[in-house]
Amino acid sequence: MSAPQPTSHNPQPTSHNPQPTLGILGGGQLAQMLALAALPLGVRVTVLEPDPQAPARLCAEHLAAPYTDPQGLARLAGCDAVTLEFENVPLPALAALDGRVPLRPGPGVLARSKHRAREKEALRAAGVGTAPFVTIEEAADLTGALARVGGQGLLKTSELGYDGKGQARVNTDADLGAAWAALGRVPCVLEGLVAFEREVSLAVARTAAGQVAFGPLVENVHRQGILRTSVCRAAPQDTGGRARELARAVAEGWGLEGLLTLEFFELPGGELLVNEVAPRVHNSGHLTQDGGGVSQFEAQVRAVLGLALRDWSPLLPCAMVNVVGVAGPDGQPLHPDWAAIDALPGTRVHLYHKDWRAGRKLGHVNLVAPDEATLHARLRQLEALIP
Repeated sequence: MSAPQPTSHNPQPTSHNPQPTLGILGGGQLAQMLALAALPLGVRVTVLEPDPQAPARLCAEHLAAPYTDPQGLARLAGCDAVTLEFENVPLPALAALDGRVPLRPGPGVLARSKHRAREKEALRAAGVGTAPFVTIEEAADLTGALARVGGQGLLKTSELGYDGKGQARVNTDADLGAAWAALGRVPCVLEGLVAFEREVSLAVARTAAGQVAFGPLVENVHRQGILRTSVCRAAPQDTGGRARELARAVAEGWGLEGLLTLEFFELPGGELLVNEVAPRVHNSGHLTQDGGGVSQFEAQVRAVLGLALRDWSPLLPCAMVNVVGVAGPDGQPLHPDWAAIDALPGTRVHLYHKDWRAGRKLGHVNLVAPDEATLHARLRQLEALIP
């Protein structure tokens, strides 16, 4: 009997490339989970990350060097493709790789997504709605800015800032001036507050050949600016379909190669406004690891390496709760009740091998159930076990 012929479902070794290789800029928990998804596909992963205790070191080759290190970048340039786990990679590192190795997402997508003002302008150019906004770059821009966005808003630094950092809510012109000063008078975006019914997210992946696939629509709840829970429930067809239309418009309009996650505000009438974009896997998509089918991490690996791509959506109702460092009244860490979490049916723990620090993401717990009613009952139990 002849040996079975390989299919295009998995990367195929060749005499020139016996094993596909993927480079990642960054070595945190997202890189760790990308590497874990790549290994079963026969893909070897190398990460460039200055932190000697990087979580991804446990499952990938770790180049412990600055992101701009010439030798480290040369090693990444020898991979079949390079992706990233966070968008704030130093521009010199991107410039050093550009043209030497496929960088996915590319510099154009990163330049938009790492700068809030450029991001919102590019979203509108792609035909996607956003909250009203005004760019604040100098003191003169403060005059009348709050009125132009509706009288209340969020001031956010144009670059850096995540999980509630680098932003402040403002209700008066005096608030705005004080907030801009507190943020260091750096370029900012003032966003008008939006009366939304819920926050949802959806990821889109696109290969260099133009194949597009989508993740599920996920409902998100934040606590103190950090994602607390994500739930994948049956979305109304019009909402899910509209989210896909908008995601496709951005992916194709921006020439995406790789994976990109869009966070939406859903308004009372069903309209979707894009709040933020992340050119990578996203915290809200972690539940795809355990709901059955392809995970968001495998989807990014496939898109970046040009492998066969398909929609990734959980096969069962599922949810996720973040594990974040929380301190009690005495300043001591409050830990989840791990024994009770393990005893709750349908749970699976994912820890990041990070030292405890207040406000730091330390892991997450995914929850899968046979139906939505059971999922929500168990989710209430799970949340009670995690501070």
